[in-house]
Amino acid sequence: MNAQVRKQQGGNGRFLAILGLIAVAGGAFIAYRMTNQPAAAPPAMPTVGDTALAKNAKGYTLGRPEAPVEVVEFADFECNVCGTFSALAEPDIRKNYVETGKIRFTFYDFPIINAHPNTMPAHQAAACADEQGKFWPMHDRLLEQQAAWNGFATSAPRPILAGYAKELGLDEAKWNACMDAGTHDGRIKANYAFGLTQQVRGTPTFIIDGVVHQGGNSYDQLAQAIDAALAAREAATRPIPAATETK
Repeated sequence: MNAQVRKQQGGNGRFLAILGLIAVAGGAFIAYRMTNQPAAAPPAMPTVGDTALAKNAKGYTLGRPEAPVEVVEFADFECNVCGTFSALAEPDIRKNYVETGKIRFTFYDFPIINAHPNTMPAHQAAACADEQGKFWPMHDRLLEQQAAWNGFATSAPRPILAGYAKELGLDEAKWNACMDAGTHDGRIKANYAFGLTQQVRGTPTFIIDGVVHQGGNSYDQLAQAIDAALAAREAATRPIPAATETK
């Protein structure tokens, strides 16, 4: 092999090495963009109670449809008080009231996007999980892991939420397509509008058999309110004793 051939081969090798470095750098940049780009701007939420929009509200319900009392929660997945309720009180509410058939528990989206920058992707993640029958597992995961994906932790929550979808065994392609399309933005906005018509101003807010409860979200406080609603229902359905004739 003469010197000219060796020189040409050396030049080709360096050229291919440079191309390889460019490809690696390009792949790293794409990966960085996929995992670090900020979340898309959330859709505008209604600022007043839109009764027409609120008619399209559709919550997510646990429990028997025929349960005598309904407990409604309006919540924001990035709300730390909602996370505390989910961790400390909700498990016992489910065990003692939902699973025993005493109540049905319905969750409505109420994302406060001006205070919680990552809440809308979280609500979308749960709605897209609902398409595959996994709303409640995603609901629980989001609230348990708030510190990993909230606005204090990251400006790009999507990869973390996608990780939850994978852990829950969702069809990732379908879940991602749902997220990309914003399929359930209308439902989330309708749920929020419904909350405004119910005078919801903060999260979590509970409505127990039509009575609004704000601020009292411990297990004991809610259990007391639920027991009172159950007692009222029972009294309303109790037969009135027949009058007896006196002589």
